[in-house]
Amino acid sequence: MSGIERSIIDFADWIWDIPLLILLLGGGGFFLVYSGFLPFRHLGHAVEVLRGKYDNPDDPGQINHFQALSTALAATVGMGNISGVAIAIALGGPGAIFWMWVTAVVGMATKFFTATLAVMYRGRDRNGEPQGGPMYVITVGLGRKWLPLAVFFSVAGLFGSLPIFQANQLTAILNDVFFPSQLNGHPFLNRFVTGLVLTGIVGIVIFGGIRRIAKVTSRLVPLMVVLYFVSVLIILLIHYDRVPEYLAMIFTNAFTAENFHGSPALGGALGGLIVLGARRAAFSNEAGIGTAPMAHGAAKTTEPVREGLVAMLGPAIDTLVVCTLTALAILVTDVWKTGDKNGISLTVRAFNEAIPYVGQYVLMLTVVIFALSTMFSYAYYGGKCSAFLAGPRGHQGYTVFYVITILIASVASLTAVESLISGAFALMSIPTMLSALFLAPHVKRAAIRYFREGRNKISRP
Repeated sequence: MSGIERSIIDFADWIWDIPLLILLLGGGGFFLVYSGFLPFRHLGHAVEVLRGKYDNPDDPGQINHFQALSTALAATVGMGNISGVAIAIALGGPGAIFWMWVTAVVGMATKFFTATLAVMYRGRDRNGEPQGGPMYVITVGLGRKWLPLAVFFSVAGLFGSLPIFQANQLTAILNDVFFPSQLNGHPFLNRFVTGLVLTGIVGIVIFGGIRRIAKVTSRLVPLMVVLYFVSVLIILLIHYDRVPEYLAMIFTNAFTAENFHGSPALGGALGGLIVLGARRAAFSNEAGIGTAPMAHGAAKTTEPVREGLVAMLGPAIDTLVVCTLTALAILVTDVWKTGDKNGISLTVRAFNEAIPYVGQYVLMLTVVIFALSTMFSYAYYGGKCSAFLAGPRGHQGYTVFYVITILIASVASLTAVESLISGAFALMSIPTMLSALFLAPHVKRAAIRYFREGRNKISRP
């Protein structure tokens, strides 16, 4: 391992220690209590908004509520749900999933606040188009004197939005399936060619902008969630007798940390397990990171609270549903006991164990959809950060750089790739959470007004 790779890994491990854990979990817990547990009291209304009951195509914005959530989910429901969960179990055992669930619950409140603010404090780019996201929340909501914090977020976002983790893991599974070890005589060439194909596919979509990205992801996301749900359900039915045992172990191991093999934190193994679960959940659902508010900030609406309600469904779908499915598939098949710490390879083993011959191809199809949809959305996020920093030309230049990194990541080290994105996410969360905490009273007042006066109003020209 090179010195640069070691430095990246050490930085990610350091920044995800106590301070960031307090910021994400503590901040999310504050939002949950401060809102009066609003995310859980209005889930039905959130679904109504998502279904388009209150849509008005003449409202300001670029995409509807469903497309906004699909774009955000396309980024979050990805390799983190498959490879990331497997890594969490390999290092922390079943108990890591419990702390992922805790992080997701408070993450729902965080998503509500950050997405509401993304619409409430929309700014305009250099072409005069309305734009949302933490950088605009900071400059419009807190004022221009906070511009350095917005720049800090955008610079971190350039790296956090890179598709390198998805490209790396997608290349790995394609090579595991089509070029198993006994046939993999030219692994570098195989991965390079795979990366070249992925570069072309992603480039075709992302150069079409947010409308093309939203159109593609709104079709892919429902398909990938249903396909994955059905395939994992088959695995659980085959091993139905083991499901109760491992569900119980998720809770018991969460406090004993007896299967934890990672680095200790907060004074011991239990602290290390909590940090591991929170880190993997944040990497998966991105609550508090600041990526999803950029998608939700583009929604067509004049009611910021409505988009906040839609956004809060994200962590529930991503972590409480999809990540749990992956976890149970890995646990009930016992492949987590093999000692393999390569996330995608571990998940392939689980599918092959339960569904011989066919399982790996079902997973491969799911992973391809997961990874590609994430790469489409991340291109939009990174493009918005670059446009904020350097205008339209910066956006165009970043898009070219973005597709090039897909090729580079296809042959890179997994550990360094994961740590680079994880470290960038940590840096992005600092301005995102700080601005949301400062502006939280504005969200609470808007929510009170909305549920008293505007809940059922549909704006018409």
